[in-house]
Order: sequence, then structure tokens, then C-alpha cells
Amino acid sequence: QVQLEESGGGSVQSGGSLTLSCVASGYRYSDFAMAWFRQIPGQDREGVAIINNYGNSDTAYVPSVMGRFTISVDTAKNTLYLQMNDLKPEDTAMYYCARYQFSGRIQFLSRVLASTDNFLWGQGTQVTVSS
Repeated sequence: QVQLEESGGGSVQSGGSLTLSCVASGYRYSDFAMAWFRQIPGQDREGVAIINNYGNSDTAYVPSVMGRFTISVDTAKNTLYLQMNDLKPEDTAMYYCARYQFSGRIQFLSRVLASTDNFLWGQGTQVTVSS
């Protein structure tokens, strides 16, 4: 059974930093692309960052976080990270770890990140940024 458990959310002031973690279990971790999504109440879930399988350097980000957020994996620990710097109030949301449903390398990462289809989800961790 696939399990994704997020941690690391919290409250920070504008300009601050947080690192989110997601420990995965129940499957061969390195075979699947992983991603972070976020959702504000009343709005659609938005893809934030995605990293291809085998933890290679192939990543994609939503434009609003480029240069501020970094997605990475530690395959030895089955853990996905999202380093978030220079946080802004508009980054306030519930952040979800997600595993792509299909194994193998994704050719068009940005296209996959633009949709919530074909992902398995964690329970989420709240990030609140005050001005």
C-alpha cells in the first residue's frame, strides 16, 4: 500500500524559509516521478514542482515559485523535499506530496505538473506566510 507522509509545514513571516518533507513507503521509490502541489480553500489544486524518477536533475516548476523553491529527493531515505525560500503571503496553502501513478521517466514534466490527474496523494501539510 502506497503511503505518503508530509511534514515541515508551519507559520513564517514573509521572506522566511521552510523545508517540506515527504516520506514514501509501499513501493519502489525511485521508479516514479514525485511532485508537490498546493491548494487554497475554494480554489483548484495547483502543481508547484515535479522531479523525474531516479532523482535525476530533471525538474519543473510553476513560474510563480521559480528561483525560490527547490525540489529534491533522497532515494536512500525514500524522502522528497521542497525547500521554500523568500516565502510570500500568496504561498499560503495546504501543500501535498504526490506520486505519479505511472512508473518511468516523464518526457514533458511541465505538462504533467499542470494537471492533478494520475497522482496519488498525501494528507497535506499547512504553510502559512504572514506579511
